[in-house]
Amino acid sequence: MLDLGLKGKKALVTGGGTGIGRAIAVALASEGVDVAIASRNPDPEAIKEVESHGVKGLRLVTDASNEDQVIKMVSDTIDGLGGLDLYINNSAAHWDEPVTKITSDGWMNSINTNLSACVRAGREVSRHFIAQGSGSILIIGSVATGHPLYKETGYRVSKTGLVAYMGVLAIELAPFGIRANMLTPGFFQTAVSAHLAGDILKAVLDGIPLRRSGKTEELAWPAMLLLSDKLSGFTTGA
Repeated sequence: MLDLGLKGKKALVTGGGTGIGRAIAVALASEGVDVAIASRNPDPEAIKEVESHGVKGLRLVTDASNEDQVIKMVSDTIDGLGGLDLYINNSAAHWDEPVTKITSDGWMNSINTNLSACVRAGREVSRHFIAQGSGSILIIGSVATGHPLYKETGYRVSKTGLVAYMGVLAIELAPFGIRANMLTPGFFQTAVSAHLAGDILKAVLDGIPLRRSGKTEELAWPAMLLLSDKLSGFTTGA
């Protein structure tokens, strides 16, 4: 069995209670990683699934759009797990508004949850990683960065901003031995994309060579590849 070199590490996964985040959290646990799951309402069953692998699970109720809660999330993870080595930013919010009807609430919800939360958490996590001289950051992107989506101004702008932020993280943290990368999925049917149905969904699937959406577990192993210093120690800013 391939050793990813992750056993004994501590991870924080935002938006980790469902979908892609949950799949990554459980996969990390299967490799011997203690995992903190943060979201507005983390499913207790997700924590049980993590702990079924004989590691520690930590449930953090966090509104990613709130700066104070994001700061507390990082400090609670370090205190609760006894450290932090891996940060996976997966929190996301979808707000369906056409360009002629964009509201301040819709715009700010997307920007704060999808982009500002990552920047704020990244600040706190980076300070900890620099102090210990190691760490790996993985940001979950979106197919929206390469393809405009109907009524998705806030979502696309915020997700595209994550690409730029990841590059800055990578270049600033590299001298300290810390890596930052982004995993940009294709189309996966999660809570964020659940609004797509009927002819719109068919059109999306018809544009995919395999003619199907991805399964969340199919993202878990690529995520761990990028998080592993053993397998991707020379990869940053990708």
